Amino acid sequence: MKILFMGRKQVSANLLRFLTKQDHIEIVGVLTDSHLQGSPTTAAAQELGLPLYTFDTALEAMREGRLKYDLGLSVLYWRKLRDEFLSIPTLGTINFHPALLPEYKGTGGYNLAIMDELNEWGNTAHYVDASIDTGEIIEVDRFPIDAETETAQSLERKTMQALEPFAQRIIARAIESKTKLPTTPNIGGRYVSRDEMEAMKQILDGDNIEKKIRAFWFPPYDGAYVEINGQKYTLINRQLLEEIAPKGSTSLFAGKTNA
Repeated sequence: MKILFMGRKQVSANLLRFLTKQDHIEIVGVLTDSHLQGSPTTAAAQELGLPLYTFDTALEAMREGRLKYDLGLSVLYWRKLRDEFLSIPTLGTINFHPALLPEYKGTGGYNLAIMDELNEWGNTAHYVDASIDTGEIIEVDRFPIDAETETAQSLERKTMQALEPFAQRIIARAIESKTKLPTTPNIGGRYVSRDEMEAMKQILDGDNIEKKIRAFWFPPYDGAYVEINGQKYTLINRQLLEEIAPKGSTSLFAGKTNA
């Protein structure tokens, strides 16, 4: 089976290494965030001797018949797939979405999970179609979260930890299958754009400020903010101050002290 792998972040690099150890598959190319310095997925592809493509060079290679594959795998890839990406792979492309589908489409899932005071979160494997996060659902993998203390950053860590074994399991099924995996409809839910998510960060009258601080805490990005004289100032609470304090801090104001 020929596979085109698309992804970014460390979890994608780990899964790329996992794939190269599987029998009866060939990684024909890797699309990643190679335009960024220090990309772990780029480093893994180079270490494994796999060909790197950009979105445009992959499209060109497919149109010229130089890039053919059976299955696409997208693990946190950052571009919307279109054209030959949808028509070339005979077994489709499986995307791993770090949120619950069909409920949470688009970006900002971690933020909304906290704002909506959820007690569970998860990753979704689904097939890619012409829109964003709307393809048929293969499986949703759920895990518990703490609605009272979770931050966007802590939820991202938990989601990535759960994603790797979940993706390994789904990928193994896809490799063994000669047809697409069984699915369920991906109907309804909420799509949030990046611009909408950014607008949510502003503290307005009547907001639950503590919850909003946790929901948008994801350094180095701007968090929940107030605007003063046209400038944005990110807010932080006691919980976050204690989390980012140097280990072994002896501050009298620390919530916990070391014995």
